[in-house]
Amino acid sequence: MAIEKVFPMTKQGKEKLEQELEYLKSVRRKEVVERIKIARSFGDLSENSEYDSAKEEQAFVEGRITTLENMIRNAKIIQEDELNSDTVSLGKSVTFVELPDGEEETYTIVGSAEADPFEGKISNDSPIARSLIGKKVGDEVTVQTPGGDMFVRIVTIK
Repeated sequence: MAIEKVFPMTKQGKEKLEQELEYLKSVRRKEVVERIKIARSFGDLSENSEYDSAKEEQAFVEGRITTLENMIRNAKIIQEDELNSDTVSLGKSVTFVELPDGEEETYTIVGSAEADPFEGKISNDSPIARSLIGKKVGDEVTVQTPGGDMFVRIVTIK
């Protein structure tokens, strides 16, 4: 039997996934089934784009449900008391400044399951997070990115 991937995440991140799963199962699944039922009433399924679209949406919803169930089942909650307060780690927010004279940026390092760069949450698997994990305030770090190396100094860790 294959070893299942563990998904490190915050308690809030797991709750958000559970809410999405509940919504998909209780609302979206029913909506898609209704779309399929309506599309079938249009006649010949071989030339029915509405039916094809509804079936594709159904496949997407069912795939997302399976993914979420797996992530929730294999979640490892990051406990606040497990975190070293002065070192960058999973679950911490880190503020850094790009050298020599860049602006400050703040990101929270989370597991890949709850990463959302638009909300300032980056995956622990991202190049920035991998470079920062284990570092302390004042450390200057080289971050390897697809666009080239970036040099940063860590300002705060919360």
